[in-house]
Amino acid sequence: MILKNKGIISLVHHEFEDLELWYPILRLREEGATVILAGEKAGEKYIGKYGVPAIADVDFKSIKPEEFHGLLVPGGWAPDKLRRFPEVIEIVRHMDLNKKPIAQICHAGWVLISAGILKGKKVTSTPGIKDDMTNAGAEWIDLPVVTDGHLVSSQRPPDLPLYMKEYIKVFS
Repeated sequence: MILKNKGIISLVHHEFEDLELWYPILRLREEGATVILAGEKAGEKYIGKYGVPAIADVDFKSIKPEEFHGLLVPGGWAPDKLRRFPEVIEIVRHMDLNKKPIAQICHAGWVLISAGILKGKKVTSTPGIKDDMTNAGAEWIDLPVVTDGHLVSSQRPPDLPLYMKEYIKVFS
């Protein structure tokens, strides 16, 4: 159990990409991590793009990022909502400043853009936000997974196995 005693925050909001939320959570739990879902409201049920539900364990305001070891940001349309919360931006900035592993896939790059942490970083994402990523100062690379220090980025659901292998590797 590579990630035993590691706490990881997974952000959630409506219209997350179902696989991009649940595959990483389940994979990290298999490795022994405790993954909590943080949403706008604790106990609220969020529905993914394809109808899969997720219930937030805690609200964004209750998160103490210093108590966690990593962060997951799912794709879908949820990132456009997530980046509007100052608490989410602060969580992302804390994780980045402290070099804690951050995983982002597909449209999740929007959250990192809004947090202002991509300048000079090598990343990937869905090609649909390539311009957003480069305009934020990142070097966008057309690969399924890109790792730059503590930041692991990926393009789309078929890349999930490689994405999680890289993210887990960053912890070691």
